Amino acid sequence: MRLVQRGPDLSACLAADEAVDHDHPRVREAADRLAVRHPGILAYAEAAFTFVRDAIGHSMDTGDPRVTWRASDAIGQRTGICHAKAHALAALLRARALPAALCYQTFPTVHGLVAVRLPGGREWIRQDPRGGAAGSAARFSADRERPAFTVRPEAGEADHPLLYAAPHPAVLRALRSARDRAHLETLLPRGLDADDPAVR
Repeated sequence: MRLVQRGPDLSACLAADEAVDHDHPRVREAADRLAVRHPGILAYAEAAFTFVRDAIGHSMDTGDPRVTWRASDAIGQRTGICHAKAHALAALLRARALPAALCYQTFPTVHGLVAVRLPGGREWIRQDPRGGAAGSAARFSADRERPAFTVRPEAGEADHPLLYAAPHPAVLRALRSARDRAHLETLLPRGLDADDPAVR
């Protein structure tokens, strides 16, 4: 699938914001630790992916009732759903000046992934750090995507090609409004409106 970047400028996909808060000391510390152990930008990118996939539990698999949505909280509390994990991976990549965007798939609810633009590459490559039992098939790749899930259009599932520098407003509203994970499951969007005026 060809991903669609909004505008030619990559700076928005390097910036820190409220959810992808790579300027937070907790994110910086994690990024520094990974960079020391995995020198080289490709090795670092894969290590960041593996850390988020494996060290941050997917709360729907683990039963953790906590809802995280900031990258720093997902990293600090070691829990989150796919969206929080995507925010964490985007933050770790941006912390090392790797352009990272958020992107989505729709199954029964919207699933969050990350697209990264690796050095020398002209294309964005989706990475799916969900992990856990349901997402164990996902692997980091520098040349082709290996997502946890393949969509079935005949079942109403969809890949969304648009890339977002910040979380889609509908996703962020659900994460911020949820009292706990069970409540979050009732709030997650079942589709995305790409024309949402809040999307930039």
